[in-house]
Amino acid sequence: MSIKILLEQRFSCNYFAPGQDLSLAQINELIRLATLAPSAYNGQNWRFIAVHSPKAKQQLQALAYGQEKIGAAAVTIVICGRLDLHTQLADTLASSVSAGILSQELLSTMVHHATEGYHNQPQRQRDEAIRSASLAAMSLMLAAQEFGLASCPMIGFDAEGVSEYLALSNNEIPVMLVTIGQAASNNWPQKPRKPVHEVLSFA
Repeated sequence: MSIKILLEQRFSCNYFAPGQDLSLAQINELIRLATLAPSAYNGQNWRFIAVHSPKAKQQLQALAYGQEKIGAAAVTIVICGRLDLHTQLADTLASSVSAGILSQELLSTMVHHATEGYHNQPQRQRDEAIRSASLAAMSLMLAAQEFGLASCPMIGFDAEGVSEYLALSNNEIPVMLVTIGQAASNNWPQKPRKPVHEVLSFA
């Protein structure tokens, strides 16, 4: 399926077919594809938590104001953004040096600039965490669509409660929930978008 068709057919699924499941291998592959999303400096400042068991779904559903799609979906992925991109960057990019993509000198330069840009800049750190997690979320939803699955991005949840329940570190924020599973038959189709001429300008 082409990316054009994936984008044109994707919709936000509010109703999932009951009694479904995804294997751990399927979830792993979805996350592998999600991590191919871009991020600043290729810092990959994200983490994914798969809420898969009935008990965990029940807990998360309560923290998402009782939204039933969490209980019905096969899995909900909590996409977390990390605030410490710059402190992790040298380790994150070490594999790019080993692969011969980056030189050690360029790695050091990138770490220097990232540290200058994010150290003691909490708002910039938060903005970057949200950007990276959001790019990963879109990649995840397109991957799900490719496999014949439906998905729904969710921002309606108690962020502090989710952070506490999942024992997130002080360097992590829960940016988005993405429910994934087989769609029930009573969903809306993709809703119309604004025409391009209303949202596009040229400089």
